[in-house]
Amino acid sequence: MSTASLPLLDFVARNYKNFNARSTRDALFGYWDHIEAGGGMYWAIAGAMSSAQLGITLAPAIRAGLIHGLSVTGANLEESLFRLVAHHGYKDFPDYRYFTKQDDTRILEQRMRRVTDTSIPEDEAFRAVEKILVPMWKKATKNGDRRFWHEYFYELILSIPKSKYQGNPEECWLLAAAKANLPMVVPGHEDSTFGNIFASHVKFDECNASIVKSGIEYMARLYDDYKQLSKCKAGVGFFQIGGGIAGDFPICVVPSIKYDLQQPVKPWAYFCQISDSTTSYGSYSGATPNEKITWDKLTQDTPMFVIESDATIVAPMLLSALLEAKANPKAANAIIKASRATTLKSLAKPQSSSKSKASSKAK
Repeated sequence: MSTASLPLLDFVARNYKNFNARSTRDALFGYWDHIEAGGGMYWAIAGAMSSAQLGITLAPAIRAGLIHGLSVTGANLEESLFRLVAHHGYKDFPDYRYFTKQDDTRILEQRMRRVTDTSIPEDEAFRAVEKILVPMWKKATKNGDRRFWHEYFYELILSIPKSKYQGNPEECWLLAAAKANLPMVVPGHEDSTFGNIFASHVKFDECNASIVKSGIEYMARLYDDYKQLSKCKAGVGFFQIGGGIAGDFPICVVPSIKYDLQQPVKPWAYFCQISDSTTSYGSYSGATPNEKITWDKLTQDTPMFVIESDATIVAPMLLSALLEAKANPKAANAIIKASRATTLKSLAKPQSSSKSKASSKAK
């Protein structure tokens, strides 16, 4: 069997045998099992993954039908747009660990907003988009329109002429999601740069706060989205990057439908979290999946995986391997089957060797 067309999947299958690597492999295999069984996958994305250019693999995964719904922070939403229209204005700072306060002050004076080792250009990103988005808000105020936060961004990104693109549109996950009209929630969108900008226009009575539907309305919409998504054969899985509201908000939809709406609901069919937060007291990001069982978010039968690593390293690799599998499912299934058979054999060795020792002693 040739594995030339599935190099990443084959690499993970052959090399990721133990410890955190094994968690990564098992989560990948479980994800593919779920998709193959006809299941959907809901992604929750915290952190600054758009600034880290996760769209390079996330956008193709959306187009390939590997992702069926999204919960993202307001920052991730707007920063995906920035990477499309202001990519050339970004600056990278690979030596950021050695910066002084004076170094960062100089970056501020250059009208750059640093995010770890890269930076968003104030004028090319925030101010350029502001010139388009604010008139949309004012028009909605005048007409009495009300929309969800992401719907304004969907309309905006679909209206931008290709001549204005600086980044690769094939690598813009927001553009891919907008074209697919993917179900989305943006919980806590107020905590973003454009959330602040919107608040300022509300303060000056230029926009009505009611033109943006609330977080409560997002949850009410998610009830319907989840019910629709979970109609698929194997239900909906939950794939989470980081912690915080991006993950906690959407995962609550299952117990809320069950207890608050008092309606039947399928449980989440898969769970994986990539996090560099270690298990700790009272930490949502560092809570083990088992804790979620007590909140009826997951069940004892839910396949659960925790990958304690940097999502900027792990997520692109997982998505790339899944894209390989999607393009060649027969070869992918063969690789996964062989890897699992090897694992099972290795698990059986201690038992067989102990039997042989017992036999020799008996002799």
